[in-house]
Amino acid sequence: MQVGVRLKGTPAMQITLTPIGYVRATRANPTDDNWDSETTRIELDTSRFNADALLSLDTYSHVEVLYWFHHTEAATPTLGARHPRGNTAWPLAGVFAQRGKNRPNRIGLTTCEVLKVDGTTLHLKGLDAIDGTPVLDLKPWMSGFAPRGEIREPEWAKELMAAYW
Repeated sequence: MQVGVRLKGTPAMQITLTPIGYVRATRANPTDDNWDSETTRIELDTSRFNADALLSLDTYSHVEVLYWFHHTEAATPTLGARHPRGNTAWPLAGVFAQRGKNRPNRIGLTTCEVLKVDGTTLHLKGLDAIDGTPVLDLKPWMSGFAPRGEIREPEWAKELMAAYW
């Protein structure tokens, strides 16, 4: 997978990302809400990785999964502001003030519960990605990387997330 990047005033840059594996899930379409009801696993690309790549990951309670929104619904990115989920009761919010799938670089990030590691397969709870999603990277969640200081978020974000998991 290649991504072309051109920053204003700089030459074009190519970034090449190779998936480390793929999501295997019961959900095939990117619908919102009830993600905790899904059975999800990540199968590593065994042409590149063996079971050692996941060694000790099951000693962590959570893992951060970076993935590529590959579904056609994510093909046209939002570059400005929109009402989250099209709900006009919520205020306009810029693309970088939301976590929607129509992002400029189509990268998703979710912190998931690690259920078990079985060879080159990682079993998870709470991954909001559909079957066949390319996985770009995995990082164990460590408390030292948790936010420092007070956490704040708008009320609409809390309402949006009420049924998400």
